Amino acid sequence: MANYSRFQKHLTDELTGIKEAGLYKEERIIVSPQSVKIRLNTGQEVLNFCANNYLGLSDNAGLISAAEKAMKDRGYGMSSVRFICGTQDLHKELEKTIADFFGTEDTILYAACFDANGGVFEPLLTDQDAIISDSLNHASIIDGVRLCKAVRYRYANADMADLEAQLQKAQEQRFRLIVTDGVFSMDGNVAPLDKIYELAQKYDAMVMVDESHSAGVVGKTGRGTTEQYNLKGKIEILTGTLGKAFGGAIGGFTTGKKEIIDMLRQRSRPYLFSNSLPPSVVGAGIYTFQLLDRSNELQDKLHANTEYFNKKMVAAGFDVKPTQSAICAVMLYDAKLSQEMASELSKEGIYVTGFYYPVVPKGQARIRVQLSAAHEQEHLDKCIEAFTKVGKKLGVLK
Repeated sequence: MANYSRFQKHLTDELTGIKEAGLYKEERIIVSPQSVKIRLNTGQEVLNFCANNYLGLSDNAGLISAAEKAMKDRGYGMSSVRFICGTQDLHKELEKTIADFFGTEDTILYAACFDANGGVFEPLLTDQDAIISDSLNHASIIDGVRLCKAVRYRYANADMADLEAQLQKAQEQRFRLIVTDGVFSMDGNVAPLDKIYELAQKYDAMVMVDESHSAGVVGKTGRGTTEQYNLKGKIEILTGTLGKAFGGAIGGFTTGKKEIIDMLRQRSRPYLFSNSLPPSVVGAGIYTFQLLDRSNELQDKLHANTEYFNKKMVAAGFDVKPTQSAICAVMLYDAKLSQEMASELSKEGIYVTGFYYPVVPKGQARIRVQLSAAHEQEHLDKCIEAFTKVGKKLGVLK
C-alpha cells in the first residue's frame, strides 16, 4: 500500500479539484427501460432528451422479441472470437443485411464502433501512407489513428479549403485516407461529403465516414451521408454502431469495399481478439434493418420532430447551432452554467446533460438535446417550455 499512497493522494486531489470546479460527472440511475419517459431511482419520471435513441427502438417490442428468439435458438453468448468458433449464420446474415442497407460490398462486425474505428487504420496503412482527419472527429477515430504509423494531417472542421491544403501536403505519401464523422456528435452538423468526395477524386484519396450519429437519421430513408449526397456505394469505408438509432444495445461495424473488409478480418486486432456479438444482439439487429427496409415512417417522424423543435428553440431566443441531424446543441459557453441548467431542467422533468471541456473545446459548453421518433409534439412542447423557464431564471434568455 505504501507504493500506492502517494498516487492515491494525487488522484484524491485531482478529483477534489474537479468537484470544486463543478465539473464532476455524476451518473444518474435509470430503473426503467430506455424510452421517451424514463424513471429514475429517486422515483422521479422524466422526459428523456439525451439518449441516442433516434428512432425510438430501444424498447421496441418487435426488436425485443427478435432478441429473445435469437437467444432461444442460438444461445446466450458465443464464448469465442470469430475465426475460432465464434461465427454463427446470424452473424453472416447481419453483415450482409448491413451491406445491403448501405449499398456496400461487405461488412465486418465489432463489439462497438469504438473497436471498429480503433481497428480500421493499422491493418490497412503504414508509415508510407497518410491519414487526413477532421479536427472534430470522435475520440475513437483519434485513438485509432494513434495506433497507426501513417503520417497524420488534420483539417479544421468541415473546412474544405484546409482539407485541400492538407491533401496537397499529403501527395508525398503513397495512399491517402480522408476521415470524417458523418454527423459531428456535439454540434449536429453533417460533413460536406459531396465536397470531400470531389477533393478525394482530385487528389487521389480514399474516404472513410463514421456514420454512428448519421445512420438511421440522415438521408430520406436514413441510409446516412452517402444517401444524403447521392454517393451510395462510392465511399471506400463506412463505420457505424448498432448502439444508437438501430436499437441502442451494443455492437459496431465497418462496411465498404470487399478487399478492405477481407483485410480487416485477417488483421484487425479488436476483431481478432474480442468475443463475437451475442446472438440476441445480432438477431435484434437483423430485425431492425428489416423493419427500416419496410417503412420510412420512423425517419419521417424524426425529421419532422427535429425541424419543429429547432425552429421553436430559435424562436424562443436560444443560441442553437445549425443542424441537419437529430442533435440540437444549445450553446451556453460556461461549463458550470451547463451543469446548473441541466440540474434545473431535471427538476422540471426534462432529462438532459451539460457538456463541457474536455468533451467539447474550452468555452464551448452546451446542452445537447437529442430528438427521437418516439417523441410526440406534447413532449417537445414541454421541453421547450422548460428550457424557456429555466433559461430566464438563469439569465440565458433576457
